[in-house]
Amino acid sequence: MDALVPVQSAGQRLPVRLVSASLHRCIGSVSIRRSVSGFAMDTRISSRAPSQFTIRSQQVPHRLLPPLWLKFIASSVSFDSMKKNPLTKSDLKESLGVASSSDLRIKEWEVDMYQNELAISQGIRIRRKPPSKAPLGYTGPFELRLLNGQVADSPSNILEEITWFKDQEVSRMKELNPLEALKKAVENAPPTRDFVGALRTAHQRTGFPGLIAEVKKASPSRGILKENFDPVEIAQAYERGGAACLSVLTDQKYFKGGFENLEAIRSAGVKCPLLCKEFVVDPWQIYYARAKGADAVLLIAAILTDLEITYLLKLSKKLGLAALVEVHDEREMGRALGIEGIELVGINNRSLETFKVDISNTKKLLEGEHGRQIREKDMIVVGESCLFTPDDIAYVQDAGVKAVLVGESIVKQNDPEKGIAGLFGKNISQT
Repeated sequence: MDALVPVQSAGQRLPVRLVSASLHRCIGSVSIRRSVSGFAMDTRISSRAPSQFTIRSQQVPHRLLPPLWLKFIASSVSFDSMKKNPLTKSDLKESLGVASSSDLRIKEWEVDMYQNELAISQGIRIRRKPPSKAPLGYTGPFELRLLNGQVADSPSNILEEITWFKDQEVSRMKELNPLEALKKAVENAPPTRDFVGALRTAHQRTGFPGLIAEVKKASPSRGILKENFDPVEIAQAYERGGAACLSVLTDQKYFKGGFENLEAIRSAGVKCPLLCKEFVVDPWQIYYARAKGADAVLLIAAILTDLEITYLLKLSKKLGLAALVEVHDEREMGRALGIEGIELVGINNRSLETFKVDISNTKKLLEGEHGRQIREKDMIVVGESCLFTPDDIAYVQDAGVKAVLVGESIVKQNDPEKGIAGLFGKNISQT
């Protein structure tokens, strides 16, 4: 028998239909109130759920949504009271009617599994964390699935591996950099530069897509791109060469980047707005990027649900940051077009799961209804990956792209300034 469970987003209940009534009995009629990975959601940011989801509890589970996005599971506590009086574990246990910490762990685990299915319903294949075993003594709707051993305990691709590592890395970083300290740093940070405006201006000035030039030392697919890597020197060369904005890799393990590069470029007086190129899995990272000098952040649709993207967009806007929402396939593009507030959508011609590239992906995703909606919304489409020649730039521009994000083909050049001129077939600098 079907059961309808109201899922609470910020200020709205989202009804979600469950095929398994036993799951409804297990977690009860609950409102899932989201937090931002361990700190309460900013109640000044409204987040309207973009869609409703039909969830079948028999689907193969994936851990795509971190349990720390849940503040609690109770329908009786308002966001205002939650802000004034944060819930303790005792409060949570009382709200759920559980008697022990063991019971609470089971409830939390079940909600985590339930959240996974919400993500699956949106076509998200990347699991955000390694699968965890059911708590001792668990019996419930996920039991058969566990007995059948349908959950792989190792990453299925490189994006999933990076995402699992990023979750652990962010947890460690949060201990060293508490949110309250970050908020103070943000208050004292210099104002952000207009990332979107810079791209529009460059497009109008040159007649070419505005260039987001990437400061990038390495990648998992290509290895080291530049041995003698000086991020500030490269950034300054990009700016002289006519880049509208810069993208700075901040992931250390897989891309040999770092937030120190972002800070150094900003401190050196580079005027181009800066995109923090990071794998965002936690809203804390938005605050951290802003504190370190970013003007924009990257949100990858392959690892974030619609509600997460919606909230992160609003948080970014609140902090003065632009947000580039990256998609790779038609389903992700459809999701992005259904989310309010997106100004920048990036089409990655490289699959982040397999690293295979296909420049025709840009044209495919901008044809038909998707292209019409993008023009209607006046969104800036950013072409990403597989861009090496003037013909490549012309191809994506003809498809409807107004900006391009390019790293490998120019960072490998001895003179990145000349590399930009070679990429566009002419000098696009302002000099």
